[in-house]
Amino acid sequence: MQLDVLHLSKVYPGNRGLLPTSFSVDRGELVAIVGHNGAGKSTLLKLLAGWLVPDSGQVTVEGVGIGDRLAVVRKIGFVPEIPNLHDGFSVEYNLTLFARLFRTPVARVEETLQEFKLLPFRRNAVRTLSKGLKQRLSIGRSLLADPPVLLLDEPTSALDFETTKDIYHLIRRIQSLGTTILFTSHRPEEIRSLATRILVLHEGAVAFDGSPDAYFQSTFYRTLYT
Repeated sequence: MQLDVLHLSKVYPGNRGLLPTSFSVDRGELVAIVGHNGAGKSTLLKLLAGWLVPDSGQVTVEGVGIGDRLAVVRKIGFVPEIPNLHDGFSVEYNLTLFARLFRTPVARVEETLQEFKLLPFRRNAVRTLSKGLKQRLSIGRSLLADPPVLLLDEPTSALDFETTKDIYHLIRRIQSLGTTILFTSHRPEEIRSLATRILVLHEGAVAFDGSPDAYFQSTFYRTLYT
């Protein structure tokens, strides 16, 4: 197993959040995490990314425990639903700043600009970019340290149809290069198009773990979307 989650939990007042949860993910899987609002999806991703401190449990990637921020970014890339970019700075500066924070070679900035088709926008302030370009930049930045696992929280939220297709193509390409991807989504068509496996969170716990075919024939799908 590449990613192992053991008894991971984070519970907020009112018993909302993530109850002790365990699962493993193999290299190259593209796992959709679905569930009602408040089921614990974003909490799970933030725990895996080191954005939240768990109440209990541990996460290991390729057998290595995730214990500090630098270890996390070298093992797990995270793209939150709302981009946490520096809007007043250029595309290139955003990448350069995080390359320094991640202690990655400066050459990765140029590679990322090219790989994510951002070269024409390198000197543009982030605030002037479209939502699609901001998402492309966010994904590129999260991969600066070449982490083996990528987390995407609602990756096509508020994007138009054409831009959504572009992000789908980008996600599939990243997976084809060997990156393991976990993403949250409320869109059945997105889950059906991308996922190789589906985890359903219900009231903070994993209620279903299986193939897309099994999921779309299950009561969980009918409960969520009907």
